[in-house]
Amino acid sequence: MRVDKKKAGEKFEELINIVEKLRGPDGCPWDKEQTHRSLLPYFLEETYEVIESVDQEDWDNLKEELGDIMLHVVLQSQISTEEKIFSIDESLDEVTKKLVRRHPHVFGEKNADKPFTAKQNWEAVKHEEKNRESRLDGVPVILPALTRAQRLQEKASYTGFDWDKVEQVWDKVHEEILELRDAHSIGTQDHIEEEIGDVLFAIVNLGRFLKISSEDALRKTNKKFTTRFSYIEKTLESQGKSVDDATLDEMEALWNEKKIMDRK
Repeated sequence: MRVDKKKAGEKFEELINIVEKLRGPDGCPWDKEQTHRSLLPYFLEETYEVIESVDQEDWDNLKEELGDIMLHVVLQSQISTEEKIFSIDESLDEVTKKLVRRHPHVFGEKNADKPFTAKQNWEAVKHEEKNRESRLDGVPVILPALTRAQRLQEKASYTGFDWDKVEQVWDKVHEEILELRDAHSIGTQDHIEEEIGDVLFAIVNLGRFLKISSEDALRKTNKKFTTRFSYIEKTLESQGKSVDDATLDEMEALWNEKKIMDRK
């Protein structure tokens, strides 16, 4: 499949015109009252719907959800235009120039035959552009903790601060688990909390080495747990029982039953 760039440009212009009308004098009362800040919860929701579509490999829904993301981009830009801050063409100009600057291995003289080197180039140029003090700067504090941990580790790795082999990461995971066991035996609650954090950070690092997002992995495990526990509840209900009436052995047996079913 090839993109019809002319048609895509016309559709994007049509979206801009529609949003402009919605925000205009005879537009929609809801759209007209929105601000940069008021739209954020909806934007976050749309972002998670995109993630869910990819997780479920629901490509028709992904197509729709990406459209919703573009709507938010245009709506935010329209508000900025009205407030005389910037217009969408300036945003587009900014991102195209940035893509060229941060890909010197494509548009310049640098070489990058591996994804790691390409990202390393990106991070180095970005750090210089932003005039940041630390190479770890720029990772939003508001990110989910597992995602932020992985991004911090990635940024550090692009400077060369990283393990050489995955076996070293495994050793670190085992080391942190032992320290957690010691803290549980003799430590304070604060110490135990610290060591749990260290174990999680080490697990995220292991996932990174194995090219697995810990955030994605845990999200899928949460879904698996929910599905299996729901199976327990529904099976017990069909037997005239509830989870409050069942024993742990009964619930565990149903859990394992569903586990076997999932593996078939």
